[in-house]
Amino acid sequence: MEKIKEKLNSLRAEADAAVARAEEAEAKNKKYEQMILERDQEITSLQHKLSVMDADLEKAEAKLAEAKSAQEEGEHSKTTNEGLQRKIQLLEEELDAAEKNVKETVEKLRQVDVKAEHFERQVQRLEQERDQWEKKYEEAQEKYKASKAELDELVQNMEGL
Repeated sequence: MEKIKEKLNSLRAEADAAVARAEEAEAKNKKYEQMILERDQEITSLQHKLSVMDADLEKAEAKLAEAKSAQEEGEHSKTTNEGLQRKIQLLEEELDAAEKNVKETVEKLRQVDVKAEHFERQVQRLEQERDQWEKKYEEAQEKYKASKAELDELVQNMEGL
């Protein structure tokens, strides 16, 4: 009888531990899902920044083309020419800065995509692990029920004696 109680306590402890591990796995799963959601939001934000940078780049290119056409028209005044040259230089600097920002944004977006894929793989692995824990928990439940039935049968047999 003592062994049965010990085994029953052991099975209960295993079941409690399995439940705790399952709850921990679910908590981790929620955490990773939240991280994925945050990464998705970050991707959306970076995509928006990229579109803004593209628009800025188009504006800068349009300004540059405008400045070059004005220069080609041949304003002969030295001050006007110097002013246009300064304007062209600033626009080229803006274009360079915009191109650099676009490259950086694309690189960040690529890194975010890589991270998102990594987290997706982690989520899949955790889901598989959770499924394994759930299966172990179900097996423990079945063992517990079988042991309980066996114990009940043994108690009835002992009462019959």
